[in-house]
Amino acid sequence: MTRYLITSALPYINGIKHLGNLVGSMLPADVYARYLRQRGEEVLYICATDEHGTPAELAAAAAGLPVAEYCRQQHELQAKIYEGFELSFDHFGRSSSPENRELTQHFGRTLTAADLIEERVIKQVYSPADGRFLPDRYVVGTCPYCGYDAARGDQCENCTRLLDPVQLIDPRSAVSGSRDLEVRDSKHLYFRQSRLAPRIREWIESRAGWPTLTTSIALKWLNEGLEDRGITRDLEWGVPVEREGYEGKVYYVWFDAPIEYIGATKEWADQAPGRDWRSWWEDSHYTQFMAKDNVPFHSIMFPAMIMGTGESWKLADFIKGFNWLTYYGGKFSTSRGYGIFMDAALEILPPDYWRYFLIANAPESDDSSFSWELFATQVNKDLADTLGNFVNRVLTFSRKRFGDTVPEGNPAGEPERKLAEELTKILADYEAALEGKHFRRAAQHLKAAWSAGNSYLELKAPWMEIKENPEAAALTLRTGMNLIHLFGLISEPLIPATARTMQSLWDLEESDPGYGARWAEPERIAQLDWIPAGRGFRVPEVLFRKLTDDDVATWRERFGAPENA
Repeated sequence: MTRYLITSALPYINGIKHLGNLVGSMLPADVYARYLRQRGEEVLYICATDEHGTPAELAAAAAGLPVAEYCRQQHELQAKIYEGFELSFDHFGRSSSPENRELTQHFGRTLTAADLIEERVIKQVYSPADGRFLPDRYVVGTCPYCGYDAARGDQCENCTRLLDPVQLIDPRSAVSGSRDLEVRDSKHLYFRQSRLAPRIREWIESRAGWPTLTTSIALKWLNEGLEDRGITRDLEWGVPVEREGYEGKVYYVWFDAPIEYIGATKEWADQAPGRDWRSWWEDSHYTQFMAKDNVPFHSIMFPAMIMGTGESWKLADFIKGFNWLTYYGGKFSTSRGYGIFMDAALEILPPDYWRYFLIANAPESDDSSFSWELFATQVNKDLADTLGNFVNRVLTFSRKRFGDTVPEGNPAGEPERKLAEELTKILADYEAALEGKHFRRAAQHLKAAWSAGNSYLELKAPWMEIKENPEAAALTLRTGMNLIHLFGLISEPLIPATARTMQSLWDLEESDPGYGARWAEPERIAQLDWIPAGRGFRVPEVLFRKLTDDDVATWRERFGAPENA
């Protein structure tokens, strides 16, 4: 049986992530992992905090903490928030782990033995004010390609071009702010990935069905000419380089970070006896999730590292790249307090509100823009009205007219048969969308299933049937209850907390079809006989509250929003 290895791009350690980070890698990976688990597949979903590099040192210094302690605290904080969003990692590791240190050094030794790492003397920025060479991210300035005035020395986050600090216009130290910078000779190690360009191109071009975003970014890099990459930095915090004369230097964070996917798998295995971490990196179907700025490293550099070792490490079978989620068309900004960050989102509303909206608007084919107005409209229409109101109407009316047990009524008739046929088609489309990792499409099909339930209820109108034919009304309500149970099954990947609520409403016995039911029973998925007549049920609290104009106004003011939006 195929095993599924899933990884999300590692969230960086310096601070709480915003909703764009969530929808750009972790949330869609979680939806996919939950879907596969429901189908009975063997899944290992791995993620970790990315803890090395200059931003970690700078953030720790700003917090007045040793960098190791700062990272420990931030990892704990991030893990708690991701748990709050019900991200179902099998393991959430740390790139500073002993396992990753060991594996990174192994990659360094193996690539050196393969003549793919060489020492070069380079020109590097030195700051007399700081008394040190400045690693790339310690230098900021204007991007020579797009003019962005806060580009880092390793990459412009605006146009995603990789940079060298000496390319920046008007460079300055990120530590002291000094513009009194010098360029001096310094020795560093370079990964000779240019030698692997033909193999990388052949691999990329053989990946049928990958998102255009992923392949276009990878081929753009290859077409522009793949350059060798420096893989060491002048830092204390990181994986030490095992080479004479390299004391005080560590591996570049973008060298050790992707290796942490393997390292975190080993961390997972080390937590329990008998777990075989190595086989997951030899025999599995491997899917990576990430935002577009991470695509070059995952489609070019990490595969080149794996190929260069000559070892049997697993290459990605599928790389799902995402565009940006913007906030009213602009970038999220921690410093300006602009946009929604994950801790604040959970303070406002439970996770399912965010999970559904973000997947329904996932930036797959283009950037997506968040606005409070759109958020409120979609929550009210899809979650509160289409799903929540359906559940409340069916259960409240049935309890009022037939008591606290599921009514039996007439046998199913033509409307129920047509409903089952419609749901069978919708659910096949929904499953195909999830299988293909088309998340916006999946949300549309899920909503279509909920809407089919509402259309059936309006057609049958049990509030009218009850007047002349109570048995017909009882059938309608029993069918509605079975729909609620079905919705609990199929909604679990997107809104797991609400799905649990919908599945927990019934006093089922082990012999009942709905007892312990999973999505892995496709022959039953659209059959509306999960809940037998006579079983007790409960009416839940309102599943989703309506968001008001006052809510929107309050949140616009709190999180910032353009006046004319």
